[in-house]
Amino acid sequence: MIARIARAVVTVVILVIVMLPIYWMVSSSLKPNREITQDGTLYPHAPSFDNYTHLFSEKQFGHFFLNSVGVTVISVALALAAGSLGAYAIARFRLRFGLERWIGLALLTLRIVPPVVILIPIYLLMLRLSLLDTWLGLIITYTAINITFCVWMMESFFREIPLDLEEAAMVDGDSRFTAFRRIVLPLAAPGLAATAIFAVIVTFNEFLFALVLTATPRAMTMPRGTATLIGRIDTDWASMSAAGVVGALPIVIFALLVQRHLVRGLTMGAVK
Repeated sequence: MIARIARAVVTVVILVIVMLPIYWMVSSSLKPNREITQDGTLYPHAPSFDNYTHLFSEKQFGHFFLNSVGVTVISVALALAAGSLGAYAIARFRLRFGLERWIGLALLTLRIVPPVVILIPIYLLMLRLSLLDTWLGLIITYTAINITFCVWMMESFFREIPLDLEEAAMVDGDSRFTAFRRIVLPLAAPGLAATAIFAVIVTFNEFLFALVLTATPRAMTMPRGTATLIGRIDTDWASMSAAGVVGALPIVIFALLVQRHLVRGLTMGAVK
């Protein structure tokens, strides 16, 4: 009995710690700046959606939102398409001297390189290609970054799919690519969903490259656009809180839509 109460207390404490920042952000988005900075109340005395209206009517947040959604969807889709093919090749084909294992390790090493290390080369490349402050520049950058992650994630999922299924399909007349498309990809759907969720979260929240590669609302993403609310003298905390809520909603909705695949993807191969 005591152990059960202790677990309940610990669970409640952890839940409060996790949910408190989210509650504070939502609560602050419904307050005026004065109530946030001077009164410091735990809840809004007169809840209002004026901050959200201000974001989209005066701060061009609609452009930032569309830029983030568009760039994220396109870059993640391209990275999944190219990364799945690369991961399948590493999982199924054997190279001399076991090079397929070294390729996977090299891709993982590239993934853990701090972004600031490659920031200047990417900026100079985009400058030479005249792709600064454009969707295409961001899409190319995010796709290249996400491909390594997609290959690393998807390789393990493809290894869990029995090779006999593909061989049976090829005996029936399918080419290897057709077998990959008709047999392997549907079976790896949970893995694709899990990989997509992590890639979407990383891309949608990315700030450093967006800060350097964009300068106007035509290409600024939501994290970059939110930074414009921070002034040299004053900071619009209420609008920033509203921007945080708006920015979190697409990720939450996307995760809810694919949560069944996410759970299956994260546990795929754990039980034999």
